[in-house]
Amino acid sequence: MAAECGVHRLVADVALFAAGQVLLCRYRDVKRYDGQRGWFLPDDFLNHQEHPEDAARRILKEQSGLAAPVLRLGHIESFGDGAWHLVFHFVADLDEPRPFAAGDNVAEMAWFRLGSLPATDDVAHHGWALDVIQELRASVR
Repeated sequence: MAAECGVHRLVADVALFAAGQVLLCRYRDVKRYDGQRGWFLPDDFLNHQEHPEDAARRILKEQSGLAAPVLRLGHIESFGDGAWHLVFHFVADLDEPRPFAAGDNVAEMAWFRLGSLPATDDVAHHGWALDVIQELRASVR
């Protein structure tokens, strides 16, 4: 395993939609998540030399036990927060919500109706996942 870079953070997340719902999770060990305990889209750092789409597939499988038939890159977000972050936001659709198998570091996982998403205060990073969901949904209309 390569040493962690202190300059760059390459991240992928997956907004998995199914019949008007989206899958969100909370993490058990939050050290890798800036100590945030709120709801997230399933996400993780990319492994060294891992393609972002491969990372998104891995993240979804490791954290939920689910596989998406098709992943689309919704957008890439770039910001500085100590380190330069590049976040690859992926979107996937299922016909209906499927049962999931929460991964080792997932404390809680749930399908949320798009009209009944958690409150901003209950979502990590001041509601970031809610902003991403809104932007991804707007881009497919």
